[in-house]
Amino acid sequence: MKKICSLFLVLFLCAQNADAMNLSLADATARIITESQDINKAVANIERARAGLSAVDANRRLNVSTSASYMNLINVERPGQAMEISIPPMPPLLSAPIFVPFPQHIGMVGVSATQPIYTFGKIGHAADAARTAIRMAESGHALAYAEVRAAAIQIYWTAKMTDEMVRIAEKNLRASTDAKRQLERAGRANRANLVQISADIAVKEIALSDAKFNRDSAHRLLKVMAGINSNERLVLTDEFPTNFTELNAPNVLSSNHEWDILEKQAQMYESQSRSRRAGRLPTIAATASYNWTMMHDQHTVWDGDRNQSANWGLAIAMPIFEGGLSRANATMDAMAAESARQDLDKSRRMRSNEYRDALLRHEHLRQNLAKLRNAHDLAERAASISADRFASGQTSAVELAEVQAGLAQMDMALVNAKFNIIMAEASVERLSGR
Repeated sequence: MKKICSLFLVLFLCAQNADAMNLSLADATARIITESQDINKAVANIERARAGLSAVDANRRLNVSTSASYMNLINVERPGQAMEISIPPMPPLLSAPIFVPFPQHIGMVGVSATQPIYTFGKIGHAADAARTAIRMAESGHALAYAEVRAAAIQIYWTAKMTDEMVRIAEKNLRASTDAKRQLERAGRANRANLVQISADIAVKEIALSDAKFNRDSAHRLLKVMAGINSNERLVLTDEFPTNFTELNAPNVLSSNHEWDILEKQAQMYESQSRSRRAGRLPTIAATASYNWTMMHDQHTVWDGDRNQSANWGLAIAMPIFEGGLSRANATMDAMAAESARQDLDKSRRMRSNEYRDALLRHEHLRQNLAKLRNAHDLAERAASISADRFASGQTSAVELAEVQAGLAQMDMALVNAKFNIIMAEASVERLSGR
């Protein structure tokens, strides 16, 4: 009969799992990376930086513009009359000024071109800053990818750990219910033991309910981050590793995406500062323009007189007095570069220490894992012996509860140690940019 019940239980569990979604660590990580807004923002920042370089380079190229205008001249002294130009008297030919009619309606169409020749570093240093900004955005994308990947690993294994906690709580509850069943089968059971074991079962049922709630919360977070329907039931297929090998990583952190960002940020501000300083120097450009002018005493200017004019030459523009604007802007950029350098120095110290701690923590936990397994095996043996003694009436329910609680703690400690080893390895990979 027991075999038949067990068979039905297995079939029922298999049927339930058939409706669930199997999710591995690799699949969860890929889904979370795809859904990550931080990575999408990092990609947008790269495109923005590239557009910034294009905007700077546009200042080097030929600039061609066109304009069209229409003017209706008004005779202010004699409104309503046509515009006239006064010619002063020119003795001895003229004794009084004369007025020459002037076309009242003027239309003008023109095109002009400007080509910068030399800007004394204003555009060149700005372009250097823009190129550095692109490299900084690319490092930001790499940093965001590493951070999101590490977060995905943590979310997955946290959810897996809550699964293990539910399993441990179920195992602990099952041990107490089996002990109570054996006590009741023995015939006349000790009333104090029966009451104590019943109270212990009630407490463990609450612990199991809490473990299931924590598991459901962790699974909901995983589904939200991975873009999975909240009503989907998950089966996490990856299991905690049994053995952990030594990390193949250098003892000293030599590079980090955060360092790359801060270093390039300092370089960008330094280039911008040089570009600001060059703002006090002249700009030399070649210019050319062509204009077509139409004048008539009626609004139909295209029926009137037409004139053309064109010119070309060199233009030199140099600020004479700007109130120290360029110097102030250059100083602000230089101080921003210094601030980035200080942040870089701080980051080197902090991340190097964090990396070293992760290495040491991984090795420490890995070496203690064998001792923890041995302690867990001893706790299992103690729980088995205590259960047999309880069934034969040789020990109390209080002692049995203590031994079972010790075993449950060892189960949790073993799972927690594996989780911490995995997190230490993820920290090493995140900090080293792997």
